[in-house]
Amino acid sequence: MKRLIAVLAAVLGALAVAQPAQAATVTRYPGTVWYDTSGNVIQAHGGGITKVGSTYYWLGEDKTNGSPFQNIKCYSSTDLKNWAFVRNVLTRQSSGDLGPNRIVERPHVIYNAATSTYVMYMHIDNANYSERKAGVATSGSVCGAYTYRGSAKPLGHDSLDDSLFLDGSTGYFMSEDRTNQKLQIYRLSADFLSISALVKTLNQYEAPSMAKIGSTYYIFGSHLTGWSTNDNQYATAGSITGTWSSFRSFAPSGTNTCNSQATWIMPVAGSSRTSYIFMGDRWNSGNLTDSRYIWEPLTISGTTASMACRDSWTIDASTGVTG
Repeated sequence: MKRLIAVLAAVLGALAVAQPAQAATVTRYPGTVWYDTSGNVIQAHGGGITKVGSTYYWLGEDKTNGSPFQNIKCYSSTDLKNWAFVRNVLTRQSSGDLGPNRIVERPHVIYNAATSTYVMYMHIDNANYSERKAGVATSGSVCGAYTYRGSAKPLGHDSLDDSLFLDGSTGYFMSEDRTNQKLQIYRLSADFLSISALVKTLNQYEAPSMAKIGSTYYIFGSHLTGWSTNDNQYATAGSITGTWSSFRSFAPSGTNTCNSQATWIMPVAGSSRTSYIFMGDRWNSGNLTDSRYIWEPLTISGTTASMACRDSWTIDASTGVTG
């Protein structure tokens, strides 16, 4: 009997070794309700993703109780499907920019290697959107507690929907300037804590997001239609401060960007290729807590970007391959 048990154990062990590794490909379903690993609805709107090592960190707005500021939440994932809630990195305070009935939108983070600091910029406003300022917060870790450092109008300009972009060691901040009806691109100071210079002015778009693909810079943005969606646009250039192309659509015409508004372009660098994922929000103005996430792979050909409106698609974060 002991000999039989030993033989069976050896066979089972061999079978276990022979089993193929679990597939790393996961499926994404744009527009459905996405839950974290604890079964709670993910609240990370208007945000972006920062990768540290092999882990992706998703920071965005908590809309559980509507538009006024509640929290900036941070989630982590290694496969871009299963997201674990880590913490609220910024929370509502008793007064000030982060106080009750305040607007804190579009938090984005880049890392300053020289100071070993994660720097967050966000849109800061009052309830009627008349202050139009950019706020700054910092942390020693991407998903740590952020210290709020205050807000200002960049070089005196309005700042509403905004974003960040890291080009090597140089940081850029971009935001919609409502008074001048422009999209402004600014270079940040060496420590990323302040605005150094206005380096480019483009046509007025909100919800901006920038990516560098090969040697080409892409900027994506939305027309101004409130919570309603529209056909978002993109433009390209050989340098941030150079000549940008005209803006044109990248999603199927008339789909209103798969019924979403841009917030971030996420590179997924794997062993086989680097893919680029469009991240958008499908805002539900009547119930903001039920706003949905629209992520779709971008197809890049030369200086042309396009995407389809698929109900489902797959990605392998280890290889970077989408399908």
